[in-house]
Amino acid sequence: MAMSDETMTGAAAGPKKAAPVPKGRAAATGTNSALGQGVFLALLAVAVVLPFVLSGFKVFQMTQLMVYAIAILGLNLLTGINGQFSLGHGAFYAVGAYTAAIMMENLGIGYGWTLPVAGILCFVVGFLFGLPALRLEGIYLALATFALAVATPQFLKLTPFEEYTGGVQGIVIIKPDAPFGLDAVLNADQWLYFFTLVVGLFLYWLARNLVRSRTGRALMAIRDNPIAARSMGVNTSVYKATAFGISAMFTGVAGCLGAIVIQFVAPDSFTFALSVLILVGLVIGGVGWLPGALLGAAFVVFIPNVAEEISKGLAGAFYGFFLIAVIYLAPQGAGGLLRALAAKLSR
Repeated sequence: MAMSDETMTGAAAGPKKAAPVPKGRAAATGTNSALGQGVFLALLAVAVVLPFVLSGFKVFQMTQLMVYAIAILGLNLLTGINGQFSLGHGAFYAVGAYTAAIMMENLGIGYGWTLPVAGILCFVVGFLFGLPALRLEGIYLALATFALAVATPQFLKLTPFEEYTGGVQGIVIIKPDAPFGLDAVLNADQWLYFFTLVVGLFLYWLARNLVRSRTGRALMAIRDNPIAARSMGVNTSVYKATAFGISAMFTGVAGCLGAIVIQFVAPDSFTFALSVLILVGLVIGGVGWLPGALLGAAFVVFIPNVAEEISKGLAGAFYGFFLIAVIYLAPQGAGGLLRALAAKLSR
């Protein structure tokens, strides 16, 4: 078959080269990447130094902050990345917490083994819950997860499970000491701080890689346009259920760490208010922005104390005022506010 002139010309010319990236844009991208790495290293250095300069109670608060950040990160993967709304993540937090308590106190298993067990168990529970919830969207899915959050504390109080869960009395957990001879340098609070920091960094790295992977792009495609994603061959049912499972896994690990840090679990510690707390942290930090989990956790940990210091009788009113003010000033959360500031600085 004779080749046309256009084909012969293209063949002679060889493969086309990609258009070069403008030097200004490449320099800006490199600068932003270097700036982000510099900020991360600076924050990491501060995080390493903090437990040696803060009091024991402050170290406990910072550890709690990281625990809530992990739970908020899990909800962000579900809501911010996949677009599914949940008011029941307090239930997954409770499953992780009771997994740690039962394994440590009833079975005598080391606390290090409770994290993977809690993660796997919560993934299974979240995946199974996500399957029947596939037919629900929006407010109906919110109501289903709300029912899960309300039912979980009552379920933990049932008499048949009282031998394992401790019923309304709960379970007291013994705080672990630092291993490998580190107890001569670190006390128990400092060790749990570093232990939670390492777990949190690993989970953040895992979430960041997940979002950038093919699975993460499929989850975001379902969030943006489920019909278009389905037409492109994305199995929306499997991906949405998997997103529920992964989100529950992160929150369950957070609950496991929270139980070890607080040293106590009881059904009344995991009411619907805990699910609302995680949701508030998500909104404050920025829906869809993974680093915002840390800022959202800082809000839910420290702002109630600030409100109580202003007025003990009106602590709830001042907390609501702070919440409304932040939403009014930054309707897209801390992530949207920082992006707006960066855009102004670049101009």
